[in-house]
Amino acid sequence: MKKKKLRTIIIYLIGIMCVLNGLVGNPISKILATQTAKQYLNEHYADKDFYMESIQYNFKDGRYYAHIKSPSSIDSYFSLALGLDGQLKSDLYDSRVKNGFNTADRLTKEYRTLVDTVLESPEFRFVSDIDFGKLEIISREYAMNEDTPHYALIQEDLELDGMYNIRELGAKAGHLVIYVQDDTVTIAHAAEILLEIKRLMDEKDVPFYSIDFILEYPKQEEGDKWRKERVQTRNFLYKDIREEGMVERVKAANDASIAYYEEMDAKIKKNKKR
Repeated sequence: MKKKKLRTIIIYLIGIMCVLNGLVGNPISKILATQTAKQYLNEHYADKDFYMESIQYNFKDGRYYAHIKSPSSIDSYFSLALGLDGQLKSDLYDSRVKNGFNTADRLTKEYRTLVDTVLESPEFRFVSDIDFGKLEIISREYAMNEDTPHYALIQEDLELDGMYNIRELGAKAGHLVIYVQDDTVTIAHAAEILLEIKRLMDEKDVPFYSIDFILEYPKQEEGDKWRKERVQTRNFLYKDIREEGMVERVKAANDASIAYYEEMDAKIKKNKKR
């Protein structure tokens, strides 16, 4: 009986260890991954001041990730992916640092923070559940895509650790996305709100190049009929937000937006039938 009980306890403990190994890894694998990461840095980045900030296990893909940073470069951070056997699986330096991804991410966050000075201010009185600003920055390989804004900055052209004037970048490639909920959903009212949004941005010196704007009815209580009517624009340019002819331009933008999404829906349905 004692042997049977002991055997049961051992099996139970082994089961727990297997579960924990799948969730948090194991000490031996972590040691192997740490050694490989340090050796790899010494061999491939001897001319850099990179250091391993931490190493963590990802239970989703069963790999360890060594997080690498540089004390002298704000944009130089990336990860090394390593297997349970300690072997290197991938080096994310090129995709995060070399191609400008980290720099683009930093600048976009700076611009979003600038836009939030308006969106989170008491003067912004609109009811909105989606509102933010971003910089349109795209990798060169996607620059010629049909949906890529013509004013987008090229990610690879950004200078590593470059200190840019965020307002100047906003004027060139700043893009707002704002959904407003209101009891009045008309072209004329949408035009009024766009003019007010521009005024608020101008007052706080927050430039932008274009805006995706949607005016819709307030979200209803569960069970109530949802009113689908809306006014929507895509990439409506800052320079086109002005009093004269504003209603006509918003109507044209709304019509173009409806046509665009109808075309996209048709393409999706066509692809599903294949």
